[in-house]
Amino acid sequence: MERFYFDHAASSPVHPEVVKVMMEIYAGAPGNASSLHSFGRSARSLVSRARERIAEAVGCSPSELVFTSGGTESDNIALFGAARAGRARGKNHIVTSAAEHHAVLDAAEALERDGFRVTFLPVDGNGRVSPADAEAAVGPETALVSVMHANNETGTIQPIAEIGEISRKRGALFHVDAVQTLGLLPIDLKRLPVDLMSFSSHKVNGPQGVGALYINKSAPFEPTFFGGSQERKRRPGTENVAGIAGFAKSIELSVNSMAEKKPFLELIRYKWVERMTDIFGRDRLAVNGHPSERLPHIVNISFIGVDTETMLMNLDMAGIAASGGSACTAGALEKSHVLRAMGLPEERIDSAVRFSFGLGNTLEELDAAAQKVATFLGRIRKNS
Repeated sequence: MERFYFDHAASSPVHPEVVKVMMEIYAGAPGNASSLHSFGRSARSLVSRARERIAEAVGCSPSELVFTSGGTESDNIALFGAARAGRARGKNHIVTSAAEHHAVLDAAEALERDGFRVTFLPVDGNGRVSPADAEAAVGPETALVSVMHANNETGTIQPIAEIGEISRKRGALFHVDAVQTLGLLPIDLKRLPVDLMSFSSHKVNGPQGVGALYINKSAPFEPTFFGGSQERKRRPGTENVAGIAGFAKSIELSVNSMAEKKPFLELIRYKWVERMTDIFGRDRLAVNGHPSERLPHIVNISFIGVDTETMLMNLDMAGIAASGGSACTAGALEKSHVLRAMGLPEERIDSAVRFSFGLGNTLEELDAAAQKVATFLGRIRKNS
């Protein structure tokens, strides 16, 4: 059966050049980057070069990058590390948005149970946080503000420069989850008013299980893991040398191809919405998220009248990979907290599907996939 991968926001295919870099390391001599002998020095050199290349791509000092296991860990250690450092300075308040990734929301709720006061900012019908709401929420007791660069379910881009300036003016650290934007939006940490920023390798055609956290050299931060001196004691543990080198290569490829990649992804997204509208009808289809302030590769569509679980099951049976845009727990699909935070009607929340595009997708396969959608939608309508 022909298969179509339209779920790049969940995990993207590894670029062949990344595979090549990693396989050369796996096939080479062993080495722990913390060891003092020549094998360890070779491994450490690979990690150092990768750190330098990633730092150059995002505009920071290599020493400000901490390697992690991915976006979830980066978000967690950012929130816990900054919040606890803030509490040591008498600050016990955290501000985030109601539409964040669960890695941030669940960490914030855990900190709330630990005695922190947490403010969850609302978002508008397009999923954007209002800088005015942020300004009203951030005060002298605020240790940390955490707002994502762009939403993983809808692609809506947040006004992080404005929120960062507000945070800096009020003396609060500002954390940004940039997992979905790396390689798609320019990131220059020398210019952005950001103190901590989370990245993930497998969203940019790199390997799974690798990520990074930018920590501004002047930002107060307390480590949450202990047991080693790696990553300047901010995140101990043996470095994933091959994964880190692959991550650096994937970022290099993504950043270098950004100018040509974005227009093509915009075209893919536009054509898919156009085909779905033709098949389903303009009056029964709704696109969720901001119409212009959004990422080029993500589209969240409500197929009103067909619930999300039915749609995903039929898409999968047709060989099309997509997502409900939310976690699957014990086999039961959760309704999107993002769409609910946006205040959308239940019929749109209950029928939403996220499609996301990237490396390997073509206009030709969109047509073939759309024909399959037309076939099973006709069958669903006939049986309803």
